[in-house]
Amino acid sequence: MQSRSPLFANMADLMTDAFSAAQAAGDEARSVFRAQAERMAAELDLVSRDEFEAVKAQADAATAELDALKARIDALEAAASKKPAAKKPAAAKKPAARKTAAKKSSG
Repeated sequence: MQSRSPLFANMADLMTDAFSAAQAAGDEARSVFRAQAERMAAELDLVSRDEFEAVKAQADAATAELDALKARIDALEAAASKKPAAKKPAAAKKPAARKTAAKKSSG
């Protein structure tokens, strides 16, 4: 039976340590990158998902209300156009008659 060579054993231990160090460095780099990205996002004054959803819900409600009001206005306009036009009151003609009489008497 062959025993493990100390050179290969040392090499294997060194490679294991190197992979562990590389993985730790990668995790550290990921953490630093995430922190930097969060800092930049905070500086940009971006909205959170919850704030966005709340404003979206308000906009949807306002749009629905606007559509309902438009439908109501259309119904009222349709009902108003079906009614016969009312005659103008005779009182509106009297001031014009007075002006004509005043012109005749002064002239």
